[in-house]
Amino acid sequence: MRHHQQSEWLAVADYQLHLRQLTPVQPDSAYPVLMLHGAIENSRIFYNEKGRGLGCFLADHGFYVSCADFAGRGLSQPKAGRGFSHSQQQLICQDIPSLISHLYQQYQQPVVVVAHSWAGVVLAASLARFPQLLPEVKAIVTFGSKRVISVRGFKKRLHIDLVWNRLAPLLCRLYGYLPAKQWRLGADNEPAQYLLDTIGWIRGETFTDPTDGFDYAAACADVSWPASWHFAAIDDQLLGHPVDVQAFLTETGLNLGRYTLLGKTQGYLQDYDHISMLTHPDASRDHFTELEAWLKQL
Repeated sequence: MRHHQQSEWLAVADYQLHLRQLTPVQPDSAYPVLMLHGAIENSRIFYNEKGRGLGCFLADHGFYVSCADFAGRGLSQPKAGRGFSHSQQQLICQDIPSLISHLYQQYQQPVVVVAHSWAGVVLAASLARFPQLLPEVKAIVTFGSKRVISVRGFKKRLHIDLVWNRLAPLLCRLYGYLPAKQWRLGADNEPAQYLLDTIGWIRGETFTDPTDGFDYAAACADVSWPASWHFAAIDDQLLGHPVDVQAFLTETGLNLGRYTLLGKTQGYLQDYDHISMLTHPDASRDHFTELEAWLKQL
């Protein structure tokens, strides 16, 4: 590895968000990178102690990288549990603004924000709701981010209609949180309210806040977005289907940014899926290299 790793915690409200700081041995970029994970996962989608993942790759190539665990996930405190409540609105209105401003103040440079899956949705919502944050954001990069899952078929009926929309809320009522790890639904557990807040958007309800009705779709129409690059995977057939990714980009206005489909037909080494686009060993010789070059030209 050509970077060092250490942890820090950022106090927000009555909880602490964990940040895994990946510090390059030889810095080669002015812009810090903030990485935000999706639902039922944590920041380890971007790094591990052996130096794998997009976060480690960028740190090895000179970027200061901060991989954040959302409230209740990863090493953030407290853990998701019956006694800890955290909503999607809190993430949009408190956590993401706090993370961006923390790094902006720390490095005195605007931040590149990298988001996987659902994190791209809450990131867009946060920036649309708080446009005063936009000068603190240099660029946006998303991987498999969609708001609505419109694709049909057996996997949609099983994993979304049955498990996410029906079983998961039942588990939340039983346990007080979503025990995704115990039930092998994902890499990390979720606070109950956060899970419940996602369901309407996934079903295709309007892009408004389920808590106070704030109209994110209207707010997005007024945003002048920073430079952005959005990746979809050819073999992502459900959680970030290319059709749904493009629909999300159109809805928010982020479709003015760059869009790339990751597959062999498009000239890449693998037909990537929702997870392998960030974890496959070939990614570091593929789109990671392209992204590094693009970021250094900003």
